Amino acid sequence: MFNQVARFCRNLLKNNSEICSTEDLKLNVITRQEHNISRKDLSDNALKVLYRLSNAGYDAYLVGGGVRDIILGQEPKDFDIATNATPEQIKKLFRNCRLIGRRFRLAHILFGRDVIEVATFRGHHKEEESEKKNISSQSKEGMLLRDNVYGTVEEDAQRRDFTINAMYYNIADYSIHDYANGIEDLKNGVVRLIGDPETRYREDPVRMLRAVRFAAKLDMTICNKTAEPMVELSPLLRDIPAARLFEESLKLLQAGKGLNTYLMLRKFNLFQQLFPALTPFLTKEGNSQTEQMIELVLHSTDNRINSSQRVNPAFMFAAMLWYPLTAQAKEIQNENSKLDEYESIMEASNIMLDIQVKSTAVPRRLTATIRDIWQLQLRLPRRTGKRAFILIDQQKFRAAYDFLEMRGKVEGGDVKALAEWWTEFQDAPVPHRNNMIQGLHGGRSTGTRKRRSPYRKKKRTNNDS
Repeated sequence: MFNQVARFCRNLLKNNSEICSTEDLKLNVITRQEHNISRKDLSDNALKVLYRLSNAGYDAYLVGGGVRDIILGQEPKDFDIATNATPEQIKKLFRNCRLIGRRFRLAHILFGRDVIEVATFRGHHKEEESEKKNISSQSKEGMLLRDNVYGTVEEDAQRRDFTINAMYYNIADYSIHDYANGIEDLKNGVVRLIGDPETRYREDPVRMLRAVRFAAKLDMTICNKTAEPMVELSPLLRDIPAARLFEESLKLLQAGKGLNTYLMLRKFNLFQQLFPALTPFLTKEGNSQTEQMIELVLHSTDNRINSSQRVNPAFMFAAMLWYPLTAQAKEIQNENSKLDEYESIMEASNIMLDIQVKSTAVPRRLTATIRDIWQLQLRLPRRTGKRAFILIDQQKFRAAYDFLEMRGKVEGGDVKALAEWWTEFQDAPVPHRNNMIQGLHGGRSTGTRKRRSPYRKKKRTNNDS
């Protein structure tokens, strides 16, 4: 129902900046009879946590993406809970509770691999509290370094980032408490920040990435006032820990809407902050080899995810960084002509991965796979003798071949012909494989080669002298 309304209203709202105002918004209580959320939509573990908090006398609400997704008729990935109980009080109620975080103190209730996150209502910062560094702390630029100020549910709603995430499902009476007109924004397909956008982005620059992610994921439009400061404030992402940005990059580009998300990130100068090594290769026309490869790999990733197939982040990073890598390798060879292609690629790979890891902390297990895919691009043209048979048994061969096929679509020519050769070789029977190798320049098959008979020494006779 909401999707139909969203499509109808979206074009009307694209240029209406006034809709982004958060002034004079009041609590709207939506009774059980007026909404579509049922307890059947919640996981058993989420219900256990909600009821135990409620039975202990605390307020307990399902909040955020869980409420939003159920209203939209989607299956929630997470069930986050908000309460007026402090982290320490939550820990007393649940033996399977673990308190985490310094910047935001949270309680994780563990049910095997299932984790229910419980947060205490956030409050507004006061001057006397800002002096207590263990409770609240901000950088000179306005970024929140610590935020353990607790408050009421009303204050918590105002502290949330987007209106569509500020709806609370009350387990006490099964009503929805909508504090920021989130229901209407869902109907109208609008992603809108609560409060002054520049202030909220300075508090946490990752909110810019979240705005893009929600807009792409839910097929919504970012409100004009919410979008306006993004380009100017995008460099603030450089101050975010690289480990956090790596996780955000996966949420953005490996959630089934990667291509649309990438195009939106480019528009707001956010992609350039996540992948600084790619920036010199991005053009206004969007048709450089790097940009063609980015679109190919993201389109392929989207198809795999939407078909419930597995994806490896290493493949995406390897493909996106390939042409900047080869450009760097050429520079290295120009400076040192003694280095061959393999040596220059290996040296360039160190440089490219160092740059990328500083922005998004790609784990070492993935950088090792990225290097393997790159190295195999140099080995795939070498197919004579036993080489082709050895290569096809390599653990990373399939990923390297898939990447070679993408390169063929971008570069054409010899690379495309090489990819077609490997496509045929993989599915061919052994005799045909041998013929294919024989057909190469100076190639010789090993599969049908007869073994040479061992040399036998003649017995000497009396006639031999």
